[in-house]
Amino acid sequence: MGIILKNIKAVVPGPQKNIVKETSIYIEGDKIVAFDNEPQGFKADKVIDGKDHLAIPGLINAHTHSYMAFMRNVADDLSFMDWLFGTIDPIEQKMTDEDTYWGACLAIIEMMKSGTTCFNDMMMNIKQTTKAIKESGMRAVMCRGLVGSAEDDGGRIDQTYEEMEFCKDCDRITFKFGPHAPYTCTDDYFRRISDEAKKAGIGIHVHLSESLSEIDTIKKDYGCSPIELADKNGLFDVPCIAAHCVQIDEKDMDILAKKNVSVVSNPASNMKLGNGFAPVPEMLEKGINVCIGTDGAASNNSLNMFHEMSLMALIHKGTHKTPVCVGADEVFNMATINGAKALELGDVTGSLEVGKKADIAILDLKNPSLMPNNNLIAGLSYSANGSEVDTVIIDGKVTMENRKVLTLDEDLVYSKVNDIIKRMGLDTKVY
Repeated sequence: MGIILKNIKAVVPGPQKNIVKETSIYIEGDKIVAFDNEPQGFKADKVIDGKDHLAIPGLINAHTHSYMAFMRNVADDLSFMDWLFGTIDPIEQKMTDEDTYWGACLAIIEMMKSGTTCFNDMMMNIKQTTKAIKESGMRAVMCRGLVGSAEDDGGRIDQTYEEMEFCKDCDRITFKFGPHAPYTCTDDYFRRISDEAKKAGIGIHVHLSESLSEIDTIKKDYGCSPIELADKNGLFDVPCIAAHCVQIDEKDMDILAKKNVSVVSNPASNMKLGNGFAPVPEMLEKGINVCIGTDGAASNNSLNMFHEMSLMALIHKGTHKTPVCVGADEVFNMATINGAKALELGDVTGSLEVGKKADIAILDLKNPSLMPNNNLIAGLSYSANGSEVDTVIIDGKVTMENRKVLTLDEDLVYSKVNDIIKRMGLDTKVY
């Protein structure tokens, strides 16, 4: 299918920073094939009028748990360990496979409506999640959550291989191993997972150094930091994405930089759970690839990347007491190309360039939040809230138009999610 985004403003890579230019974007099949001038022999099946609109590369949510979307607003104002083991884990034990599917559908609708076209998911049931991904048209990296020991992991590594086979028919879905965290995986299990990752030729996605209680536990049990533990057991010997990295010191950052580990900062979740602020400016100074995630809706309680971009651009200015700290262009890169690089998709998505997949979010500029239309890159972090996203294209297919999701039945998803929370008694909490 040929699509033209005609006479549209677009955020594209510039010589030093991203720039906004007025152009026409030509899409053929699943790729961007040209800007400005129509390629010879191009046939347009659809023309989208770009007047008063802005095209950006689809945002990349580099760390989330899509199945948790129905747990929104059910575990608030709790300490981290009480939140995880006292509330969330008991809910997860009650979940059915179908619950995972409807939770993923809800998450995908929310992400798509706020401009996300690709997400990195750590979940419990890949088959149900990938069913939702296939139907919705989303792009995703799947990571089966792994917990246990080298001797007993409940068959989860084997499940990962089975699910990789199950999804080989969809090139929008790729895989990583997903060891949950150093307090739910033994060190020998970390070693086994790193060996499996090398054998399979895929990377790793893990939670590290999220809370002070985690730091205390790992230092007591192993005599080192979670970052050092992961490094000693080979997690960084393959491409690795480390979520959170809030409680880290300079030694930890040096390890992350040396091993080319990508760090996903999740500002809202980290603040809400009282875990603190990741030292993002210091990581950037050391050359660490920093990207952005929302975490799950159980801890955020949103999957809106524009909200995370705003927080990322603001909180470090406050914590470091300087307004020239983590700028809007850096934040935009964290939400796009840096995320793509972390997911090993840098040649596929993350920027609007000829040859890359047509993963595009289109914003309506006739919104008060973006009016006047000056310095739109700054506006994406400081002004936009996600509701400006009008149309979404993923893999060259229009998945949302005029804010209507075309690939999933929103009303059905909302009804099913309400049924789930009633069955689990999650709708009875009164404040």
